[in-house]
Amino acid sequence: MGLREDAASLQDELALLRRELHQIPEVGLDLPRTQERVLAALAPLPLEISTGTGLSSVTAVLRGGRPGPVVLLRGDMDALPVTEASGLPYSSRHHGVMHACGHDLHTAGLVGAARLLSARRDELAGDVVFMFQPGEEGLDGAAHMISEGVLTAAGRPVDAAYGLHVLSSTVARGVFSARPGPLMAASAGLFVRVVGAGGHGSTPHYTLDPIPVAAEMVTALQAMVTRRFNVFDPVVLTVGVFQAGTKRNIIPDDATFEATVRSFSTATSAQAGEYAVALCEHIAAAHGMRVEVRYEQEYPATVNDADEYEFAASTVRDVFGPDRFEDLVDPMTGSEDFSRVLDRVPGAYVFLGACAGDDPKTAPSNHSPRAAFDDSVLADGAALLAELAVRRLAAPAGTSPKAPRA
Repeated sequence: MGLREDAASLQDELALLRRELHQIPEVGLDLPRTQERVLAALAPLPLEISTGTGLSSVTAVLRGGRPGPVVLLRGDMDALPVTEASGLPYSSRHHGVMHACGHDLHTAGLVGAARLLSARRDELAGDVVFMFQPGEEGLDGAAHMISEGVLTAAGRPVDAAYGLHVLSSTVARGVFSARPGPLMAASAGLFVRVVGAGGHGSTPHYTLDPIPVAAEMVTALQAMVTRRFNVFDPVVLTVGVFQAGTKRNIIPDDATFEATVRSFSTATSAQAGEYAVALCEHIAAAHGMRVEVRYEQEYPATVNDADEYEFAASTVRDVFGPDRFEDLVDPMTGSEDFSRVLDRVPGAYVFLGACAGDDPKTAPSNHSPRAAFDDSVLADGAALLAELAVRRLAAPAGTSPKAPRA
């Protein structure tokens, strides 16, 4: 049987693992229960397994039967601080924590790929690194794993890397989607504190009121992104926190706000920080106030290598049929720390529709407390990861991976 057929025979087991993980979600870099469950699932396989020292990661290396390149497959494991409202019978047992982004499917799918490839170990012309990663949701777990050596876990550098992300909306169930070049945005944080001089609300002329000044900055930042940046290399800036004052008749000493900044190129991300800081400083100075501004780069853009993208798209069409792959026209403005891997290694990141309802356009999206993922896609997700590894390892050294290979 082929990988897809073998994966189908694992579907029930993978769904059971996914539902177990869904009930025990953990947030951040320390995921002891999740790590324990992954280690148990991998224990029967012929893998060289190591765990992280600064985080609950699992790195597993499968040695192929013949020498060759190294391929990395990644699945993130962490959940979100969200109270589940999906109504599923296997909902989270941990109040305030939920697998609202589908990482439980990513983990189970990567276990499935490890099982499929372990059964073909002797046929592999190279090694496979399985990267089970905590801390994707804002804690840069990929960077931690890279610093602990995941990209050289096989004893030599990884040659290509692939990842898969499920979507509870937008893409039809069972359909794979990706694009070459920028796939997801870079992210940065803007943190601003306007320092004035407080007093009574009835006599603002005796004070330096920071609230209207901070509000002016918020408005000016929105104008900045439409006037300082090329519309074809866009910036998205959203203020999600604005805090000031304690009572309506008291002018506070300070006002603070925080924004997320998304972009698709390194140069534009750097410019966004430069322009935003200068804008806030000049507005504060115009009002005789002081401002503290901090711009922090978070994740770079997730960029698919053009050849690796074409290889992944061709593999989907070859294995599942042409109707199972859709080119993503525009990149997504969400961010992803698999970008850390793709910054160092050519590879591709692919979306997989896992909408549990009939209409992905109206279904609750990833990160929603009502997000629901159909785990019937697990077998195909595992099969694709395994196929990418097998075919990439079989590619002659130095050749493009574009064409599907048996």
